[in-house]
Amino acid sequence: MDEADRQLLRRCRRPLVSELQVAALWDALLSRGLFTPDMIEDIQRAGSGSRRDQARQLIIDLETRGSQALPLFISCLEDTGQDTLASLLSKNRQAERRDLEAGRALHLVPVVLGPAGLKAEEPRVVERDPSKPTVGNLAPVVLGPEDLWPAKLRPEVLRPEVPGLADTGSAGFGDACAQERLRGNTDLAYDLNADPCGHCLVINNVNFCPKSGLRTRTGSNVDCQKLQRRFGLLHFVVEVRDDLTAKEMVLALVELARRDHGALRCCVVVILSHGCQASHLQFPGAVYGTDGCPVSVERIVNLFNGTNCPGLGGKPKLFFIQACGGEQRDRGFEVASTSSEGRASSSNPEPDASPFQESQEGFDQPDAVASLPTPSDILVSYSTFPGFVSWRDTQSGSWYIETLDGVLEQWVRSEDLLTLLLRVAHAVSEKGIYKQIPGCFNFLRKKLFFKTS
Repeated sequence: MDEADRQLLRRCRRPLVSELQVAALWDALLSRGLFTPDMIEDIQRAGSGSRRDQARQLIIDLETRGSQALPLFISCLEDTGQDTLASLLSKNRQAERRDLEAGRALHLVPVVLGPAGLKAEEPRVVERDPSKPTVGNLAPVVLGPEDLWPAKLRPEVLRPEVPGLADTGSAGFGDACAQERLRGNTDLAYDLNADPCGHCLVINNVNFCPKSGLRTRTGSNVDCQKLQRRFGLLHFVVEVRDDLTAKEMVLALVELARRDHGALRCCVVVILSHGCQASHLQFPGAVYGTDGCPVSVERIVNLFNGTNCPGLGGKPKLFFIQACGGEQRDRGFEVASTSSEGRASSSNPEPDASPFQESQEGFDQPDAVASLPTPSDILVSYSTFPGFVSWRDTQSGSWYIETLDGVLEQWVRSEDLLTLLLRVAHAVSEKGIYKQIPGCFNFLRKKLFFKTS
């Protein structure tokens, strides 16, 4: 979806969320290929599942559905009798396209402030009146308070309607412009502008053989579904492999490394399994196959280095590991919290920790001491600090994946990967009686912005 359509959707989000009748739209959205059945189910489960929550999620997700998403959506509205909303979007879109094609003579004019003390905003864009005196080509315009803060530019219009999981404030327009310039600078940021962008392999180990002594990872399928949808929206070809033994895991990873990555820009590997500490030279930890045999994270990463996978040379290789780093349970330490989120966790921690209590049924079983690796263009994100437990709710999935998915949903259009992972670490660190802190080994050479349109 181009930027003009995206901005139009955001400007119209309030009436759309207020009036959109989503129940009538599902069949039309499916028949036009705007969403898959799985995507529709995710939208229906959004928030509390209310009509407003579903409408809000539908409008947000619509931005990711390609260049023809808005006109197709308008036709869906017309087919379902929602003519008022269809007309709102259609007329505004036509007007914007008409103005763009006409190439109207627009000029930036200097601002002359009225009453003393008013703060000048950005220059206004107006048409030059040939009858007015000019200085060169610029005619001065005198602005009053109502011009400097018109109602249509209230702050709430410029911020997301729903706060993010780790919302520490929205970036200004200057920051957004700087980010866009950075995205396009291939000396400073990876070029992920390909469709598909790359392969994403998710290994989801849930059921383990009895001899392994490892429990069923109930809730992991929730993580898997979220990741499958999220990386699909980010233009990756997602493949899920369930319940692999250690040997089968290695074979699947070798097969992925040997594929033709020539036209692709990135590769993602996600491991959802039990984990343990392991001896290593570079990357700590290991993950279990369903037969109870471990595969070291170091071995997994090195399958994709420059020697073993030349097709990904110079391209980012991302690994997300949801597994325990050991058997230690971190009870944290007391700090003077100034955030409402931190106070809520201290005063009423049961909702975060109660699914686990003191038993071992609710979290992943057994990473190790870190040392420095040498490969470039690699990032390994761990759900927890080496040596510590990684928590997983049997209903909503793991803390790490649930938070990662939420942060990507809210911030992926404007922030680079490392900033996103900081948000994840901050949000997860404030959960529960037992504590958890995700972290990463970062050997990327540039900033990484995911493709979102």
